[in-house]
Amino acid sequence: MANWSTCTSVCNWIGVTCGSRHHRVTALDLSSMDLTGTIPSQLGNLSFLVSLNISQNSFHGSLPTELIDLHRLKYLNFGNNNFSGEIPSGFGYFPTLQSLYLYGNNFTGVIPSTFGNLSKLETLSLFNNNLKGQIPLRIENCSNLILLYLEDN
Repeated sequence: MANWSTCTSVCNWIGVTCGSRHHRVTALDLSSMDLTGTIPSQLGNLSFLVSLNISQNSFHGSLPTELIDLHRLKYLNFGNNNFSGEIPSGFGYFPTLQSLYLYGNNFTGVIPSTFGNLSKLETLSLFNNNLKGQIPLRIENCSNLILLYLEDN
């Protein structure tokens, strides 16, 4: 992350994409960068974010509820980290979300029934966690759902 410096525009940082019109952060791809730590709640302030990929790292802890403020998200990948706790039910309120990858973590509890609100969702990948219980019936409301991965829970 040598170029992550205050001397350089954030739009030129590795893994950061900005919109051409407003120069706001629209995508973060920090996958496979050997990163560790927790996710700061301030990530929810990136209101123009459309794509967030932090997969294949060593992030841990629970997911901050402030992430539900990212109303433009279409792609969210937190796969293969060490997240724990329950999946926030607020994750069922991303109005434009098409792909949600939470596989390969240590999530516990149940699949939130609010996932039935994700009307644009095409891919839901929750395999290899510690989830239990039944698949919420409201998932049938996800009429665009093409891929559903739930094994190894």
